[in-house]
Amino acid sequence: MGQRIAVIGAGPMGLAVAYQLAKDGHEPVLFEADDRNGGMTACFDFGGMDIERYYHFHCISDHAFLEMLEELGLSHQMRWVETKMGYWFQNRLQAWGNPVALLRFKGLSFAAKFRYGLHAFLSTKRTNWQPLDRVEATGWIRRWVGEEAYEILWRRLFDYKFYEYATGLSAAWIWSRIRRIGRSRYDLFREKLGYLTGGSGALLQAMQGAITGHGGTVRLNSPVNKVIIKSGKVIGVEVGGTIEKFDKVISTVPLPYVAQLMPDLSPNILAKFQSTHNVAVVCVIAKLRVAVTENFWLNTNDPEMDIPGLVEYTNLRPLDQHIVYVPFYVPGEHPKYAESDQVFIDKVSRYLKKINPKISDSDFLDIRVNRYRYAQPICGPGYLQTLPPVSLPVQGLWVADTSYYYPEDRGISESIHFGRNLAREATA
Repeated sequence: MGQRIAVIGAGPMGLAVAYQLAKDGHEPVLFEADDRNGGMTACFDFGGMDIERYYHFHCISDHAFLEMLEELGLSHQMRWVETKMGYWFQNRLQAWGNPVALLRFKGLSFAAKFRYGLHAFLSTKRTNWQPLDRVEATGWIRRWVGEEAYEILWRRLFDYKFYEYATGLSAAWIWSRIRRIGRSRYDLFREKLGYLTGGSGALLQAMQGAITGHGGTVRLNSPVNKVIIKSGKVIGVEVGGTIEKFDKVISTVPLPYVAQLMPDLSPNILAKFQSTHNVAVVCVIAKLRVAVTENFWLNTNDPEMDIPGLVEYTNLRPLDQHIVYVPFYVPGEHPKYAESDQVFIDKVSRYLKKINPKISDSDFLDIRVNRYRYAQPICGPGYLQTLPPVSLPVQGLWVADTSYYYPEDRGISESIHFGRNLAREATA
């Protein structure tokens, strides 16, 4: 007989949990505080264009994502594109992302290029992350690539994405990011990334439709106020002042929310959830008449730009206008996060016009700002050992977010894989 299970949070992981539960004959009720599903993959109306609030792409190694497309009948909407990378350094736009570009890169000695390239190559070949689990990332990279390559090619990435957390990250976690991009190549010189026609919204709506089609329920604009625990067992959830009974509860919201949702957990477990750290993001999306560059990825090392890079999305997915994402990752407690949207808009306008002096104010058709407080979990050495188990010592209660598939970084495919396995574990 199927179980009635509450799933909290309708991001990709929560959708995957509810999808698998419904497919296996259970009765999931998926609660989402937002007015739309998707979490960081959610879309919005950008002047008549339905597009993600935060950019996403897919790699050829995203097996769980591709399997989900097959099950939902969406595989025919997948497109693969040869993309390019660039590097803005010393007021010059240079090619990047392959051995020839590395050898031709101006501003770096041959020895530094060799060490950087060797480290990147060996990272893509490594399969065992355990030896890196308790190693600090910046020291690991410095030892491999040397001070010169670190200062030019790595420091700003750490400083402008992780700020005060930059020297407390796991080498295994950083390695997984290097490997994922490296494995998006189909040879040494060409990178292939994918997009779904219709964007992430096509996947999100198909997953929601499959959930309801199998007897599940999706409730938007329905924040869960509290998970009700009595005598070491989950009873249900409080929503809108009403307690609804469930056999089990699975939470997929960011870990910093857990203490607020589950105040009746033991003090030592609450302390572990409260000790987790996340970086926020202020993501500026610009719509332009013209392209900024021909690159999908553009790394930046410029003393006048407080970003490590930007993404020119329409160099992956063709759209009627040119779309550029410029994410400012910053701790939520940092004064910069409290600055107005206009401050970030002005910066982006200035940066894009510096990279491409042919761009004028009239080329900007629209520009928006989206913010997400818990965008990037901070994973230090030995990270998983610092977290409570997914199955908490409360009967019928499971808690996880994107942190739990460490050392992999957050991503749609990883969320789908983890979420489906979580649903199976909870009902085994």
